[in-house]
Amino acid sequence: MKRLKVTVRRAYNRRKLGEHYQAELKRLSKKLLTAKINAQETFLSSVLQNEGKSWSEFYRFVNRRNGNRENIPAIKDYNGGLITDPADKANNLNNFYASVFSCEQVIPDINSSHSDKPFNIKISIIRKRLAVIGRNKSVGPDGILGAILKMDGEAIIPYPARLLDITINNGTIPKDWKKAIVVSIYKGGDRSVVKKYRPVSLTSVACKQMEHVIAGYIQVWEDRDWLYEGQHGFRPGYSCESQIISLSGHVRLLR
Repeated sequence: MKRLKVTVRRAYNRRKLGEHYQAELKRLSKKLLTAKINAQETFLSSVLQNEGKSWSEFYRFVNRRNGNRENIPAIKDYNGGLITDPADKANNLNNFYASVFSCEQVIPDINSSHSDKPFNIKISIIRKRLAVIGRNKSVGPDGILGAILKMDGEAIIPYPARLLDITINNGTIPKDWKKAIVVSIYKGGDRSVVKKYRPVSLTSVACKQMEHVIAGYIQVWEDRDWLYEGQHGFRPGYSCESQIISLSGHVRLLR
């Protein structure tokens, strides 16, 4: 692995010499990525086969994958004073995000002729989603890594399928899926100003995969009455422009 990294670094330094060197860099980069994935899978398999004797190594691996969060320097409060305590900085950022957060107060009722029919998830769709989980996905509050879901393979597939069946047919989701780790990302400018940080929510990897499954079904249901006519986001053929055109039409009718 170390020799391959050195070879990739040398190819990177020669990439400007011509297309041949660029192609060689691409080939070696793919080879290095494949080697890393195989090494990771071998490590995880060895940990699982040791029947709990190597859990300390496993948790070190998890902590490395979680990574280190960027430290936020001292920030200013509403009075211009500097805040250095981590808990006070978190509360100050939280108060700012809460002040600019908006939530729909009125959600339209959607009456569908198909609502009385039970919903069943296909195992093949769950299998496809688990196969494409990114190995570098950030971990949510539940602490479940995408790599772990991929390693379990066929053994885990029936469980998310059953969980999604229950979720959709009962109109509810697990409590852990409603939680998120909010990370403040620096946007640029004065680092002591709260407005220069935007929030990013890290949610459950399993929940995000279920969202992809539901989105796939929604695209198939375009010819049915499952979707509210005012829903323009995340639909094929719809966009911000179509939403603006629709709104403009309603405004002209009210004049």
